[in-house]
Amino acid sequence: MDTAKLFNRDYSFVVAGQVVSLLGSAVLRFALDLYVLDLTGSPGIFGLMLALSTIPTVLFTPLGGSIADRFNRRNLMVIFDFGSGLVVLALLFFLRGGLGTVPVIGIALALLTIISSMYQPTVQSSTPFLASDKNLDNANGIVAGVGALSGMLGPVLGGLLYSLIGLQPLITASAIAFILSAILEMFIWIPFSKQPTNKGMAATIAGDMLTGGRYMLKENPLIAKVLVLAAGINFIMVPVFLVGLPFILRIILNSSERQYGLGMGIMEFSTLLGAVLAGTLTKKLSIPALYRPIFLCGLFLLPMALALHPALGFWQAFSILLGFTALISITATAISIFVITAIQKQTPTELQGKIMGIIIAISSSIAPLGVAIYGLLFETFSNSSHIPILIASLLVFALGLLSRHILKNH
Repeated sequence: MDTAKLFNRDYSFVVAGQVVSLLGSAVLRFALDLYVLDLTGSPGIFGLMLALSTIPTVLFTPLGGSIADRFNRRNLMVIFDFGSGLVVLALLFFLRGGLGTVPVIGIALALLTIISSMYQPTVQSSTPFLASDKNLDNANGIVAGVGALSGMLGPVLGGLLYSLIGLQPLITASAIAFILSAILEMFIWIPFSKQPTNKGMAATIAGDMLTGGRYMLKENPLIAKVLVLAAGINFIMVPVFLVGLPFILRIILNSSERQYGLGMGIMEFSTLLGAVLAGTLTKKLSIPALYRPIFLCGLFLLPMALALHPALGFWQAFSILLGFTALISITATAISIFVITAIQKQTPTELQGKIMGIIIAISSSIAPLGVAIYGLLFETFSNSSHIPILIASLLVFALGLLSRHILKNH
């Protein structure tokens, strides 16, 4: 396997499989959520289904990371995609039999989310085996870009295909796509060394998860420090864009549906662009200098707060907000990918999956907490929405100072 070349056959097959698995899962999950909304007419149940779909990510991602270190990652990808295909086929069977109730759909959604949660750390921990150190930033950027693209296009394609062809044809197409992806992944070769197992598998996996946490905290605390910073960025900045930006665009600026769609599209595209450009943007970045792009993000938040001054017209405020949103999204995404790459380079081969699982789980769980807090902040300061943004800016500057302090000797 030629890891010196980024798009070698094995890496290309992994990315192709990831596109089908993550995008297919995102499209199907959103379509099923819409179907539940149409079936029940209840926004409460719709919201509950969306909220519950995040729980398996937090619970099963570390498990997926530990499993990835114990088993052949290629085989796991094949099993996960075949498993998704079987879940989708079973759901299709229930729907055609008139048994597609909300609990049945909820179980199917939970299973798909569980599989997707374990699939992602398997792919993430495979990247160092498929790309050289020179190409690792770019390789991680592409993997992250696929994740961002899935999050961006999943709801759009899910809603579009659901309205155009209906649920059952969409489910059939999804099942075929998952199975074809599994077949494609059979031709991937990823280096694998079997680790000894002295206890039962359940006890071994549990022990592996503890080993990963212990390694981060005691044997290589640099990983824990960097992870704290990454979690801080997710906690502070993600809510500004998931809660604050929609609120400001739609309520404060009273933008039209088209203008709102344009604004959210710019934000999502910027995240994708940051993932694609990460290899270039992080070439001269080092761990001790990580505080610099963090400070930059804090600085970019200030004009966003100033854009809400009543003296500015709609298009002036809109342009400033979206321009600096794009800069922050690109910078924050590049930081995230640099952090992942740095951690991978610091992590022994036998711990790659465990560490990646812990990182993804923490990143996935910390953002919803920030969203809840910032939702209250924007509601409290609904007439002064620049205040939560200024608070975010101060917190990001504080995070930059913390980064400079704890990473200066690394």
